[in-house]
Amino acid sequence: MLSVWKTGTAAHRRYMLRTFAFMIPYMVVCISMMLTDVFDEVIGKPSGWILAAAVSAPIIGQIWATLSLIRESDEFVRAVTAKQFIVSAGLAMGLATFWGFAETFAAAPHLPGWLVYAAFWGIFGCVAPFIRASN
Repeated sequence: MLSVWKTGTAAHRRYMLRTFAFMIPYMVVCISMMLTDVFDEVIGKPSGWILAAAVSAPIIGQIWATLSLIRESDEFVRAVTAKQFIVSAGLAMGLATFWGFAETFAAAPHLPGWLVYAAFWGIFGCVAPFIRASN
């Protein structure tokens, strides 16, 4: 991370700042949900929708930060990052679809839908070393 800050482009530095700005509040909310029972009373109530929106907002922000990195980068970085993003999104959707059908037809255990986001970034990290060209 520090090498990106020292040697990276301005777009990469803005991406790092945006990532921290969105992921720190996300982590605070998620950790507080796991360690306390303060949010238990909103489950199943209309205020649960507000909590769902509050937890989802940083995720949407992180996607915006990544798309901003793509927009603000040079042509090569833009092409490579976009290709990694598209391949990762496609594989994550494919995995989620497979698991949905496995739940329907093979009695696989239910997994929460929000795991698609974690799968996306896990896949992104796995495909990035293999997608290093813009063609």
